[in-house]
Amino acid sequence: MKTFGTLVIAIATFFVVSMLNTARSQDPTFTQFYSNPVYLNPALAGASGCPRIALNYRNEWPQLTGNYVTYSAAYDTYAKNVSGGIGLIAMHDQQGQGTIQTSMIGGVYSYNLKVNRKFSLMFGARAAYFQKFLDWDKLTFGDMIDPRRGFIYQTGDVIRGNGRRGYFDVSAGMVGFTKNFYFGVAAHHLNRPDESMILGESRLPMRITGHMGATIKLGQRGRYSTSTMLMPNIIYQYQNGFQEFNIGTYLKYESFTIGAWYRNRDAFIISLGISTDKFRIGYSYDLTVSKLGNGISGGSHEVSMGINLKCKKKPKNFRKISCPSF
Repeated sequence: MKTFGTLVIAIATFFVVSMLNTARSQDPTFTQFYSNPVYLNPALAGASGCPRIALNYRNEWPQLTGNYVTYSAAYDTYAKNVSGGIGLIAMHDQQGQGTIQTSMIGGVYSYNLKVNRKFSLMFGARAAYFQKFLDWDKLTFGDMIDPRRGFIYQTGDVIRGNGRRGYFDVSAGMVGFTKNFYFGVAAHHLNRPDESMILGESRLPMRITGHMGATIKLGQRGRYSTSTMLMPNIIYQYQNGFQEFNIGTYLKYESFTIGAWYRNRDAFIISLGISTDKFRIGYSYDLTVSKLGNGISGGSHEVSMGINLKCKKKPKNFRKISCPSF
């Protein structure tokens, strides 16, 4: 039975690889959504006013040999000379122990517009370069298996293409906010670049993200009036027929934040974080509730760290958005 199971897996892998030239993929996502705001929405570049650095690590389904590991690093700041924010972002994603790898580096710009005394808008764009790589040597095929002895043969499958693809990518977004409320929408892969690593064409589908949240102060009297806040949030993402709906809230007390989220038919998410004026660090865990099961997948672990750098000169009349840190 074990040999038969291995054979089934190998045959399935063969068909997956055979269809890579027409497959449509989904982007890696982070569940500490606001720990890397520039990745969520390019319009959030420079939203804090002062320079900041965001570092993120995610290990999804670690108990599976085909887990997903994603790294991200970003820098952004408000620049008075361009009336908005500028930033840099880099991302590296590994699928199936490095069988498929995706790297990205991009530049971000956002324009900050004060509509009136209470309401502001930010418009952002990201131009990025992606590099995808397929390690053909890590793939397994049905003709490599002996029914009794397992994987002992060389495959007769012929390598197609060079297993690499580089492409230019464009994204844009918008955010509107008041003192205690914010909403935004972002569209990634506007130009739908070809990401095929073998033969033929495989256009990267556009990803649409909508997000909305609020900051509610708890206890209008006493010592909790300014230190305890409830921050409910909704995030919706759509890509190539795949829909992801996240609803949750953060509870912040002084430097400590705890968050609880639910992602439709997939996972419950718990996050913990500590933030100060100079740095922040957070951890979140996704408890899988889909048919895959948490015992099989191992859930997902995510760690984030942020560094708030000193402003050489704080921008005057700058309106800071009141977003969560995680």
